[in-house]
Amino acid sequence: MYRDGRRSEAPEDFSDALDEARATGDSFLWVGMHEPSEKEFDHVRGEFGLHPLAVEDALTAHQRPKLEVYDDSLFVVLKPVRYDDATDTVTASELMVFIGDCFVVTVRHGEGAPLAAVRHRLEQEPQVLRHGPTAVLYAVSDAVVDHYIEVAAELQADLEELEAEVFAPNASDTKNIAARIYGFKRQVLEFRRATSPLLQPMDRLAFGGVPFVHEHARPFFRDVADHLTKANEYIEGLDRLLSDALSAHLAQMGVRQNDDMRKISAWAAMAAVPTMVAGIYGMNFDHMPELRHTWGYPAVLVLMAGLCLGLHRTFKRRGWL
Repeated sequence: MYRDGRRSEAPEDFSDALDEARATGDSFLWVGMHEPSEKEFDHVRGEFGLHPLAVEDALTAHQRPKLEVYDDSLFVVLKPVRYDDATDTVTASELMVFIGDCFVVTVRHGEGAPLAAVRHRLEQEPQVLRHGPTAVLYAVSDAVVDHYIEVAAELQADLEELEAEVFAPNASDTKNIAARIYGFKRQVLEFRRATSPLLQPMDRLAFGGVPFVHEHARPFFRDVADHLTKANEYIEGLDRLLSDALSAHLAQMGVRQNDDMRKISAWAAMAAVPTMVAGIYGMNFDHMPELRHTWGYPAVLVLMAGLCLGLHRTFKRRGWL
């Protein structure tokens, strides 16, 4: 329980704690749960009067970011993300927040929700906690969205390294580069699933008309919405850069294949000329040029070498070799 912005011991019974918070007018409860079972959540649902549909979403998880308004509470779904630089993977967890007149219930699924740091920071700022559950919702949303920008910056740094590999002059492992680009696009898609749907709920909180959220909190939620827009722009830019890198990589592969085919054709032509000459002199005819001449054999060899050398210089001059 938080009284006048400061943490204090709450009665063991939820009902007594809730009655006390409502009676004082300057207190609220914050109940935090991590992957609760249905049995564990039943007591909380009954005491705080949470809507069954919201409770079902909180228990089953796998929800999109959203904002739902019910008679006695506000239900917000956030998706914090983590980026593992070692494996280049983006992992999204889920954070559900119930907001009422004098209570906050947070339900976490996964390990990416930054609630411990948020709670610690808020307890150092009692002037913020005096604003009640609205302050908690703002602080949690702000922490999640700010971390989006940090993750986007890490992805940008890794993408620059990938681009350097794509445009390296001696890049040889083309299959691995293509696989990495596709894998990177999947991580960006996972990131976008967490950020894009959240923009509409943040706009609703920023422009008012949402119960259980104070009017004076609008500028703060507008700031969160602005940061979220920035994160979405980062992600869209990353996706475009990945698509361009993939197109450039495929174009480079096509150019390299053309170069290889020209080299193969050039060497095949140089091999075909002496084969043709040798084939002519292998015919069983009596009257052939220089057939019985003493220097006929060396002359034909010199002719073959001269033709091959001429073809080699021609192909070299045209850039085929």
